[in-house]
Amino acid sequence: MKRNFWSGTLALTLGASLVFSAIPFSGKAAAEQNKYIVVFKEQDKLPTGYANAISKAGGQIESKLEKLGAVEVVSSNPKFLSEIKKSATVLEAGAQSIIYPEQSVETEAISVPEVGESADLYNNLQWDIKQVTNNGESWKLPGGTGKTTDGKDIVVGVIDTGIDYNHPDIKANYAYGKSFVPNYPDPIDQNGHGTHVAGSIAGKGRIMGIGPDLKVAAYRVFGPTGGAETSHIAEALMTAADDNVDVVNMSLGGYDWFQDPEYATKDVVADVQLFNRAIQYAIQKGVTVVGSAGNNGLDISSPGKLSKPDTGATHRSPSSQTLIRVSAGGALKNLAYYSNYGVGKIDVMAPGGDLGPNYDPVTKTGRDNTYLCLSAVPGGGYGYKAGTSMAAPKVAGLAGVIIAKYGKDQLNPAQVKQIIQNSSEDIFKPGYDEKAGFGLINAVRALNN
Repeated sequence: MKRNFWSGTLALTLGASLVFSAIPFSGKAAAEQNKYIVVFKEQDKLPTGYANAISKAGGQIESKLEKLGAVEVVSSNPKFLSEIKKSATVLEAGAQSIIYPEQSVETEAISVPEVGESADLYNNLQWDIKQVTNNGESWKLPGGTGKTTDGKDIVVGVIDTGIDYNHPDIKANYAYGKSFVPNYPDPIDQNGHGTHVAGSIAGKGRIMGIGPDLKVAAYRVFGPTGGAETSHIAEALMTAADDNVDVVNMSLGGYDWFQDPEYATKDVVADVQLFNRAIQYAIQKGVTVVGSAGNNGLDISSPGKLSKPDTGATHRSPSSQTLIRVSAGGALKNLAYYSNYGVGKIDVMAPGGDLGPNYDPVTKTGRDNTYLCLSAVPGGGYGYKAGTSMAAPKVAGLAGVIIAKYGKDQLNPAQVKQIIQNSSEDIFKPGYDEKAGFGLINAVRALNN
């Protein structure tokens, strides 16, 4: 990222880790190995002779995504990209990006003495779940808790840092877990992000989720720290689809900056295409895919606007038109100060939390933590977070209860998306707008749709 864009977003993250994708391309000595994505023209299989073509270009296959027609390659040949692109079977090839969990804008732990050993945290502190469910009214409607009439589980896959499957408010609704993190076979959450997300979807205990009878499955792509390569996230999404999950939540943070002077535009396109193929693969297999809009308080409606004063084109990643993209709102049904927005880039808004009406993001005064979102954290505890990461799982949970109402595999993702959009509360400009898209999600209206 260029210095202007980097520094311009820093003030908006309030000390949280930035969520830009960083391309691991050193530009040093030719002997250094770099990682690449090679995307072939055939979308659902690898072409005949692909391995030989990669070898001739000086590459070594590290992993294969056969159903997506792509491979991950390492090479020390500085001309690898130009050589592999000569193959008639190759659509695009480029450097592989690193994607991060969409870091929470604010995080605040709470202690047992603060809330009491047996306090009802849902009734006392979860304004966000109450906002979506109309104080639990949606749980009284058919499918409202996520339970189907035929007894089939509705599963929401959480592509994230893992899930604390021992948490007392989650373990009854934990379906299974898989890890795509090298050297970390256990899907347990060692970060906290994924457990908070899972609790917002299917918590059932002192805290509650949007669908307290939904099931959650961990697709762990992040280790205790750091990011994940696009190929691992694509593999997780593809696997979730093959596992017949009903919904996938991706509270991920990334941007691809085309025309970065250090990398040619053509070297970034392959990474974007792989993400889009993985999303399309999941949707075609009946998975409703939900993604967060990002926490940089920026207009993402066009690549030029997102780049701001820099020359170039910056794209939110992943940002397929076919997934459900979510901005974050506050307890007062306002757009959260950190939430990205943009015409054509936001489908709906959901509660993601902020610091209250008196908070000044510039002076950092007037903070009120009760306006943050409370959910589960690893170790059996609870904590506050805010971010579009906290908004997206509310939509994933809503998608799950809508599916539960009609029955597993009865609705396609486009129908689920349409129900969510059509039932949303219009809160800003009449009709569609750049802040909330089609509006603030509402479970009661969606289930009565």
